[in-house]
Amino acid sequence: MTSAPVLFISNGTAEDLIGARLAGLLSGEIRSAPLVGEGRAYASAGTSRRVGRVLRLPSGGFPFGSLDNLRADLRAGLIGDSVGQWTDAVRGARGAGAIVVVGDAYALMVGSVAAKMGRLPLIHVQPLLSAQYLDGLGMRGALRELNALGANLPMPYELRLARGASAVFVRDAATERYYRRRGVPAHFAGSFAMDVLPAPEHELQLPAGRPVLALLPGSREDHRESLPLMLRAAALLPEVTSLVAWPHGWKAVTLPGGWRLHIKNEAEALAEGKGAQIHLLRGAFGAVARAADVALGTSGTANEQLAGLGVPTVAFATRGPQYTEGFARRQGRLLGAALRVVDADPVKLAAEVRAILGDGSRRARAALAGLTRIGPAGALPVIAAEIEVLAQDKKNTRR
Repeated sequence: MTSAPVLFISNGTAEDLIGARLAGLLSGEIRSAPLVGEGRAYASAGTSRRVGRVLRLPSGGFPFGSLDNLRADLRAGLIGDSVGQWTDAVRGARGAGAIVVVGDAYALMVGSVAAKMGRLPLIHVQPLLSAQYLDGLGMRGALRELNALGANLPMPYELRLARGASAVFVRDAATERYYRRRGVPAHFAGSFAMDVLPAPEHELQLPAGRPVLALLPGSREDHRESLPLMLRAAALLPEVTSLVAWPHGWKAVTLPGGWRLHIKNEAEALAEGKGAQIHLLRGAFGAVARAADVALGTSGTANEQLAGLGVPTVAFATRGPQYTEGFARRQGRLLGAALRVVDADPVKLAAEVRAILGDGSRRARAALAGLTRIGPAGALPVIAAEIEVLAQDKKNTRR
C-alpha cells in the first residue's frame, strides 16, 4: 500500500539535493516546491512533479550575504515572486499526506502555513543551522555578523514553528542538544551532507606516491573568482596531483591569464599554464573527494563533505555570492581544525597546502575534527521511514 502524496519544500541547491534523495526513498507520489532556482535535483532524479513558480535569484539564494546580493535579488522580483510561492505551496499541498521542509526558517514558514491550511503533518529537515556556528563567536563576533544572525542560531520564531512540527531533524548532535534545551524534540539521525555524498563514479588513474589536492570551486558563481586562484596555487605545487571537481559546463570555466583549456570530452578537460597541467573532471566529485589527501575549497556542502571524510581543507573568501568573508568565518567555526581559512593569494594558499601535507599530527587533528563535527551518514532512511508513517496515517484518517 502506497502512502499519500508528499510535498517537499526546499530553498537551496544542497537543500534540493537532500530533498530529492529523500524523495527517492519514498513509495508514493512526490510533489516538489523548490523556492530558489530551478530545483534541478528533483527533475534529474525523476522522482517528483513540480508545483509552483521558479524564482531565479542573482544571489543564488543568499540575499542577505551582502548588500549587493540583496539589491540584485530585489530587482529580480524577490518580493513579488516570493509571495506567489506561498500560495503555490498551499495549492500544492491539497490532497497530500504530509509536507517535508528542507531548509531554513523561511522555508519552514512557507511549509508551516501550507501544513496548517491543509491540516497536514509537517516534517522539518534543518541542514543549515548548527550550534557549532556559535563556537567562539562571542558578542563582538555576533555584532559583526548581524546579517547572518538567523544563520548562526535559530530565531525564537523558528523555534516556535519547529515546536509545531510533527518531527524535526537536525544536522549534528550539538544542534540536537541546543534545540532540545529550548523545547524542540529534535533528532540527530546522521549527517545530511554525508548522506548525499556520491559514491566514487569511476576509478581515477593517478600517479603513484603523489598526494592528491582536490580543488572545489563550488556550484555558486564564486567559482569565476576562485577557480583561477586555485589553479595558480596548484601550479606552485608540482609535487602534488591537483584535480578540479567541476560541477558546471566547460563554457563556464574561468582561467588565469595566459592559461588554456583543452577539452577532451564531456567529462574531462585539461587546464594548462605556468608549466602545470591540471585536470578538470565533471561528474566525478565522489571519486575526487575520496582520492584527496587535502582540499582547497570555496564551497559550502563540498567543504563539509571533505571534512566529514577526514580530509583537511583550506579555504579563502571571495566577493560572493556565497563564500564571502562572513561565510568563511562561519564555516571555520563549524569545522574547527578541519578547515583553515587564509588570504586569497595563490602563494599563501600553496604554502598552507604544503604545510598541511608536511605535518602528520596536524592532518590527524583535522581529520578528527571533521569526522566528529560532521558525523556519519544515515539520516535519510530514518527520516523517510518517519515520513511514510505520517503520510500513511493521514491517508487513513481521510477514509
